[in-house]
Amino acid sequence: MSIDAKLVAELRSMTGAGMMDAKKALEESTGDLEKAAQFLREKGMAKAAKKSSRETNEGRVHAYIHSNGKLGAMVEILCETDFVARNEAFIAFCNDVAMHVSALEPLYLTREEVPLELVEKEKEIFTKEMENQAKPAEVIEKIVEGKLSKWYSEIVLLEQAFIKDEDMTIDEFVKSKIASIGENITIRRFARFNI
Repeated sequence: MSIDAKLVAELRSMTGAGMMDAKKALEESTGDLEKAAQFLREKGMAKAAKKSSRETNEGRVHAYIHSNGKLGAMVEILCETDFVARNEAFIAFCNDVAMHVSALEPLYLTREEVPLELVEKEKEIFTKEMENQAKPAEVIEKIVEGKLSKWYSEIVLLEQAFIKDEDMTIDEFVKSKIASIGENITIRRFARFNI
């Protein structure tokens, strides 16, 4: 199948993928733009998984200040080389993460950082909410687990839906950047400021 150059260019602008990767994805999906984008996303996740064990000793501290001057965030994001740390795509990524932090106010970076006593307290609240429901214990347990997952997605940065693309979490956004930039990237820490 012959793939139109305009279609390749459109896919590249949508995904940030290289020309050959975009062409191959379109060939795999018989010219379907959405399927090709999904193919690239899955391929990127696989690439990111391979790179996740590599050390990140470089990076940058990046600040985002909202236009009103009363809200902002700082993030420390690590990568493998200083070359990537100075790359425009990496800087734009850092800005997106800092903007997300300032807008959605996460409290923790990962689920593991959430204090156990806070998790137990939330679990207790969710369980009490279900007390008067005439449902089997295992169903109530699944509902409570679902509510806990939703709660995590509100307070944990890596589990929040990315502000610019609600279809992906911040963790998936990081993995997509690992795939497009070609180096391991980790968010080390963040701070949010608000007047």
